[in-house]
Amino acid sequence: MAEETGVSEKSTVQRWFDLFRVQPHRQRHFKLCNDPFFIEKVRDIVGLYLNPPEHAVVLCVDEKPQVQALDRSQPMLPMGLGYIEGVTHDYVRHGTTTLFAALDIATGQVITQCKPRHRHHEFLAFLRHINANLPEQFDVHLIVDSYATHKHSKIKAWLTRRPRHHNPVERWFGFINQKAIRRGSFSRVKEFINRIERFVEHYNANTKPFV
Repeated sequence: MAEETGVSEKSTVQRWFDLFRVQPHRQRHFKLCNDPFFIEKVRDIVGLYLNPPEHAVVLCVDEKPQVQALDRSQPMLPMGLGYIEGVTHDYVRHGTTTLFAALDIATGQVITQCKPRHRHHEFLAFLRHINANLPEQFDVHLIVDSYATHKHSKIKAWLTRRPRHHNPVERWFGFINQKAIRRGSFSRVKEFINRIERFVEHYNANTKPFV
C-alpha cells in the first residue's frame, strides 16, 4: 500500500488502517444458502425458539462425534498461588465416543447419551431415549441440522409413528411429496423444478397454518 500510494513510511499506512479499522490481513468466510425454502425454515425455527407452544417441549438436538478420550502422559500439576494448572502437551488416545445431546431451550436442561458411532442406528436409539425421558402429556418439537443421519428413512418412519413428535418442515416435505412429486413423471430436472415452483406458488396463495 505504501508503494501504491507513494507514502514514504509504512507506519503511516498502518496508522490509516488503524484509524479506519481496515484489516487487509484478515478474511471472514460466508455461505449463501440456495435452499428455496430457507426463509420459511428460519421462521419456523426462530418461532419455536422465541415463542414455544404451550404444553410442548422444544429440543435442540445434535451430536458431537469422535470425542476423544485422551490420557496425559504425566499427572496434571495443580493450580497454585502465582501459577496456573499444568498439563503435558503429549497424550495417549484411548478411543472415541459420540455425544448425543438434546437441549431444552426453555429450561437449559439437557438429555444426553454417548454412543460408539453416529449412524442413524445410534440417532434412533437416542430419540427413543428422549421419548422415554419426557412426560407423555407434552408434544415434542425437535430442531436438528441437515446431517444425512437426521433425514434417514428409518428416522422419518419412527417420527411418523409418534405423532407427539413434530418437525414442521419435514411434515411439509411429506405434503409436497404426496401432492406434487410422487404423482408426477419428469423427463428433465428443469421440468421437475417447474412442477415444484408451480406447487409452491399455488400453496402460498392458499396457505393455512399446520395444526
